[in-house]
Amino acid sequence: LAACGEGYAMSTLRRRVAAIARASGALSAPLDTRHPHIRETLRGIGVEYGAPARQAAALTTDEIRRLIAGCGEDLTGRRDRALLLIGFAAALRRSELVALEVADLTAVRGGLKLLIGRSKTDATHEGAFVVLARGQAAETCPVRAVQAWLTAASITHGPVFRKVGRGGVVGRHALSGDGVRQILLRRAQEAGLKGTLREPISPHGLRAGFITTAYDHQVPDEQTMGHTRHRSLETMRRYVRRGKLTGSTPAGKLGL
Repeated sequence: LAACGEGYAMSTLRRRVAAIARASGALSAPLDTRHPHIRETLRGIGVEYGAPARQAAALTTDEIRRLIAGCGEDLTGRRDRALLLIGFAAALRRSELVALEVADLTAVRGGLKLLIGRSKTDATHEGAFVVLARGQAAETCPVRAVQAWLTAASITHGPVFRKVGRGGVVGRHALSGDGVRQILLRRAQEAGLKGTLREPISPHGLRAGFITTAYDHQVPDEQTMGHTRHRSLETMRRYVRRGKLTGSTPAGKLGL
């Protein structure tokens, strides 16, 4: 709990404690969630981190370049590069990233089409498509990155993003959502990127970063919403991190 205090909301921590307690009870090993170690740790997290309203730090294009600069040509590096670039370019949630399967990827003229089969806001499980164009630079192209990872890992079916074990052994199962978080935090540390208490480094920053960048480049709201699959303009605009905006701000247009 203490280790997760800065990276998760209090509601998330309490929900996970409740889930662990329920699972423990099912195994006839009841967990006392009122134990002082648990109660006082949660209380301390609330005092230390719970006061400010927090949002994931938007990861801009320049920061994405810094993140992937440390990704080598080994399997782990290829996977992490593809994961970060796809997450940013497709504005995906971490749950959508780990749910991607090879069958969800279709090569199209000039890019790649992704089927998002499971989504937080897709209550009817209809699915949605996101089309990614090839990037201008090979090293930051999400399409080339995911193709390079799949080829190097010899993945022809099943989950796209998987754990890479010792000796370069690629697992059969998909990464967990927390696995995505750990990868991002490790790459951010290597790149010297640091969040704040109000805007910590989080996988949701890939999605917030895409929206902030699109807003900064004056992409019409309708186009951005079509790509991010937001149903509400108000909700989408909550992802815009004003502190990361540059030339699109009124002051930035003065030319001073």
